[in-house]
Amino acid sequence: MDSPTPSQPKPKRSFKSPFAFPRNCVYRPLRQIHNTERNQKLPADQPTYFTLNAPPSLLPAKKYSDISGLPAPYVDPHSKLRYANAEEYSNMQHMPSDIINGYLTLRGYTSAVG
Repeated sequence: MDSPTPSQPKPKRSFKSPFAFPRNCVYRPLRQIHNTERNQKLPADQPTYFTLNAPPSLLPAKKYSDISGLPAPYVDPHSKLRYANAEEYSNMQHMPSDIINGYLTLRGYTSAVG
């Protein structure tokens, strides 16, 4: 096999090329981002990398069962507890009201009626 001459370029072997960042992308370390955000005078309502107060999500909140913690597509209209399957529903029918109220307070449910 003949070796490539100076006038011939080496054949490109993509499987041997190391990872390279794109040339038009600027990568900054986290410390540099923090320093630039701290030095800028940004409005208080604009979120940055280091603020905890971000705007609320536009996606609806996921609902989970009050008993098992599984995703709950059902709500009992009488007790307002969320449940995931028929077995949980049958267990809820035999619960005393103080335990049901305990589950509702853990979830943070407040009734509109009072």
